[in-house]
Amino acid sequence: MLEQRIQQQFFDAADLKYRSAEPLARPIAEASQAVVGVLTAGGKVLVCGVGAATALASLCAARLVGSFERERPGLAVIALGADAVVSGQLSLAGSAAAMLARQVATLGAPGDLLLLLDVDGGHEAALAAVQAAHANDMVVVALMGAGGGALLAALAETDAAISVSHERAARVLEMQLLILHCLCDAIDLQLLGEQDPT
Repeated sequence: MLEQRIQQQFFDAADLKYRSAEPLARPIAEASQAVVGVLTAGGKVLVCGVGAATALASLCAARLVGSFERERPGLAVIALGADAVVSGQLSLAGSAAAMLARQVATLGAPGDLLLLLDVDGGHEAALAAVQAAHANDMVVVALMGAGGGALLAALAETDAAISVSHERAARVLEMQLLILHCLCDAIDLQLLGEQDPT
């Protein structure tokens, strides 16, 4: 029984990935083009996640500043969020939402991009970060679950939404990791061209 349950986890994850490939391909491509456009114009990308997605946001930023699967110069990407809690500034700001919005307002500038990850699509901190980005004339690329919820409604026409519709947070997180890998690969492809097959 335990082995069957474990196998079902694999089957469910594979099924969601298969069903999502076609509907998510265009939004991921558009998001990668937005990121490349900002970076090549001299802007920067602020990456943040809320809740369980915070770790994925940090991983994404590390892949873009460092490298993904090919060597390239580092990109102007900053991971937000975790340093606020570690430094003890959270209590000064009043809440995680206020701290994240403050980071976006302080570090973001017109022409920059906010890459935001939220598993359920309605976290208060995610909504505050989007508002701060819009106040700074920044484009937002939002990865979200649960059909997008309030976060989807908060996005502007110029923003990009990549929404994974699934009731389980674990499946959404798994998809968000794959989406981030697709974004990194698409960004590298646009910046470096096709990789030499060797």
